[in-house]
Amino acid sequence: MAAAPLPPMPAPVANAEPVPLSEGARLVNTFTAPGKTFADLRRSASWWAPFLLLAVASVAFFYVIDQKIGFRKVADNQVQMSPRATRQMDQLPPDQREQAMERQVTGLRYFLYGYPAFILLWNLLVAAVLFATFKFAAGSDVKFKVSYAIVTYASLPLVLKTLLAMLSVAAGASADSFVLQNPVATNPGYFLTPGESPFLYSVATSVDIFMIWTLILTAIGFGVAGKAKRSTALAVVFIWYGVFALGSAGLGALSS
Repeated sequence: MAAAPLPPMPAPVANAEPVPLSEGARLVNTFTAPGKTFADLRRSASWWAPFLLLAVASVAFFYVIDQKIGFRKVADNQVQMSPRATRQMDQLPPDQREQAMERQVTGLRYFLYGYPAFILLWNLLVAAVLFATFKFAAGSDVKFKVSYAIVTYASLPLVLKTLLAMLSVAAGASADSFVLQNPVATNPGYFLTPGESPFLYSVATSVDIFMIWTLILTAIGFGVAGKAKRSTALAVVFIWYGVFALGSAGLGALSS
């Protein structure tokens, strides 16, 4: 007896859509498989999850600073970093000097606890610059909302740096040597004295392990979600960062 014919095998589905990622999966994959996260941003450019992590980590860090070191000491250290600011303070009578320091402490407190708003605005500026560069100079297929999500997700390594800095302060880091802009030894600038060479200090501080990680993730993001060449994406991101780092160092040196 002849065997019954087998049913035809279903044809494989070509170009199947990738499985959508949850916000938790996106966060984890940013560290373990960033290509998956950035590819998913083309489906949904939601950025609230990494922003919340950045905001909570920064506010928690500043709270620990307030409790362990004190914003007055942080403000004093900021003044000592700048020879010009130190001279200006020394020229004031004691009562005016105290009033000036109190104003600095108040301003610092408001700025730090309102830092999440600064994160939003800063990421907006970075996303705008990179969007314009990739869209109009590199011919990349990327939308602005995707660019903003890329920048926000790529900033997640900075959460790890913030947690390291918070642990360092909580464990009893020296208040006299604490520098708000560079609180943990993740770059060569940490081992330099800010007031001796402000330009060199700023440049050395910009060569930060976690910042480089963020830049690489940003390039991966625009390469995957923006469909730019990986070499082009790396060049654009690192050139813009170099311009910013050198410009900031030059301005800092002129104002010190």
